[in-house]
Amino acid sequence: MESGRILVVEDDDSLRRVTQAQLQKCGYQTAAAGHALEAIEILEKEPHEVVLADIHLPGMSGLDLLRRIKADYPDTIVVMITAFGTIETAVEAMKCGAYDYLTKPVHPDELRALVSRVLERHRLIQEVRVLRSSLDEKYGFENIIGNSSELLQVLDSASRVAHSDATVLILGETGTGKELLAKAIHFNSPRRQQPFVIINCGSIPRELLESELFGHIKGSFTGALAHKKGKVEIADGGTVFLDEIGEMPLDLQVRILRLIQEREIEKVGSTKPQTVDVRIIAATHRNLQELVADHRFREDLYYRLAVIPIELPPLRHRHGDIPVFLQSFLDRSKSKHRRPDLQFPPSLVPLLEKYPWPGNVRELENVIERLVLLSRSNEVTLADLPEFLRQPGPANESRKATSATAEMSLESVERDMILEALRLHDWNRSKAARHLRVSRKTLVYRMTKHNIKMGEL
Repeated sequence: MESGRILVVEDDDSLRRVTQAQLQKCGYQTAAAGHALEAIEILEKEPHEVVLADIHLPGMSGLDLLRRIKADYPDTIVVMITAFGTIETAVEAMKCGAYDYLTKPVHPDELRALVSRVLERHRLIQEVRVLRSSLDEKYGFENIIGNSSELLQVLDSASRVAHSDATVLILGETGTGKELLAKAIHFNSPRRQQPFVIINCGSIPRELLESELFGHIKGSFTGALAHKKGKVEIADGGTVFLDEIGEMPLDLQVRILRLIQEREIEKVGSTKPQTVDVRIIAATHRNLQELVADHRFREDLYYRLAVIPIELPPLRHRHGDIPVFLQSFLDRSKSKHRRPDLQFPPSLVPLLEKYPWPGNVRELENVIERLVLLSRSNEVTLADLPEFLRQPGPANESRKATSATAEMSLESVERDMILEALRLHDWNRSKAARHLRVSRKTLVYRMTKHNIKMGEL
């Protein structure tokens, strides 16, 4: 049995019932309308992948309906049917955006073949839309850099679980590579040819997150001008990566629990559940067990997510991998910024190895790219390094202190924390403010107070 939602728009009652029965026999979900306005009312309540519409309808014509559908529901594929199969009518329908054109009487085999072809096209369009961003490069465990025993244990666990459909919870500090590991699990799984969809639960405003996750029906809230598929529905058959799951509001956690347990979603504005087939991989830098104890994260959801917990070690526990990262990031950045002759002398590597890297791999990558961009000669010098790397080891450690000491004032601690957050997030002030748990306005004020300039090293 095949699946797909099809709307038949035909003013001939007998022909409408026959066409609907033929489609239902093939396993398709169908709706029927006797005129264009009724069809529009149906589409406003529930989206359909395909509309089969007669060109000659009472009132609003089939061509006018076609134009309306293409304007309001661009993802819906329309096939026109008419008893008057002139070339001129066919050309006009195609110009208006019809996918294909059939003449009456339509043979059942011809109808089935066309609908199957149309639904396959619809599926491919959705797949390509998602995969275009994900498959720019092939992800695999071999793309995850490092030879430390801590990392190799993580990769061994991840590679063994990749071939299952088990829910995975990836734990680790910001910048340790949680998204890269999630992609490696997906692209080494049986779902590798299906979409890998990322949802950052911490970066999407609360009022938009539900619609982003599950989609919405046209008119369900102010600004909902058309039906929209949520990212979970787009990922059908593939993997949903819930990044920063610890930031998800409690009321939406119930919906995620239902998704995991029942494999069902419900669009905003709809009361009709919809089945989806997705694998869930979640990630967080937060301690979910502490959040559960504080009643900020559902205990039942935590245990559903933590079927396979995998913790990525911070870079400060993998100092032996720093030279490997350095070479990889250096080669990539030299190529990107056209500085093939730039060298990083071995004498400076110990400075990188001594630094605790609170921003982990992402911070190291950002530092290397800045060096490639800003180094004045063809060899990186000590003067090119950021000040926090040029300081002796103990001074670096003191940067992690949470209170002022005799040698370090509260003002300098605050300034260092702000600089660290800004560097970690590529000087994006909104992201840095969220990292520091202050408003963007407060961050800008503090930057002015401490005379922090954009891009400061």
